[in-house]
This record gives sequence, structure tokens and C-alpha cells, in this order.
Amino acid sequence: MFATRIDKEGDHLDWRYDQRLITFSPVPILPAIRASVRSYLHAFDLVFGAFDFALDTAGRWWFLECNPNGQWAFVDRPTTQAIATALADTLQKGTTA
Repeated sequence: MFATRIDKEGDHLDWRYDQRLITFSPVPILPAIRASVRSYLHAFDLVFGAFDFALDTAGRWWFLECNPNGQWAFVDRPTTQAIATALADTLQKGTTA
């Protein structure tokens, strides 16, 4: 699993409004979030999901949605490369679930 935090400058709600004003940074995934994501993927028989979360001011993660074919190639380069490698490995070797 890979997580990237998206931060924005400005007062617009939709960060896609102006991508020059956003920054990306890889973040660690809490064990409880990892377990919940695995449960979700298993329940829906998914091999991949692009999950969206929001963080509140206390640092709590709030689940927004799962995109079973979500976009990810726009985030920070190390995360993009890690996701591409993981997907290629899965396609080549299959899943272990």
C-alpha cells in the first residue's frame, strides 16, 4: 500500500482547480487503515483500489471513496513508480490473496 498526502494553497475547495498550487508527500499508513483497506478490497473482490481519505485537524483519517480504477500517476514520483511496479508485478505474477 502507498499513500500520498496532497496539500493545496489558496482558498478553493477542489485541489484540481490549479495543480500548480498543490504539493505531494508520501505518508505512512496507520495499521488500522491498512486493515480496513484490505477488508474493503477483499469484500469487493478487488485487487487494486485508489482510496481517497481526508485528514482532519486532529490527524484522523476519514474515508471518502474507493476508485477501483482510480488515477494515481500524477502524485509524487517515488509513489508513482512504486505503484506502477506493484501493478506490473501483480499482472505478471498474480495475487497472493
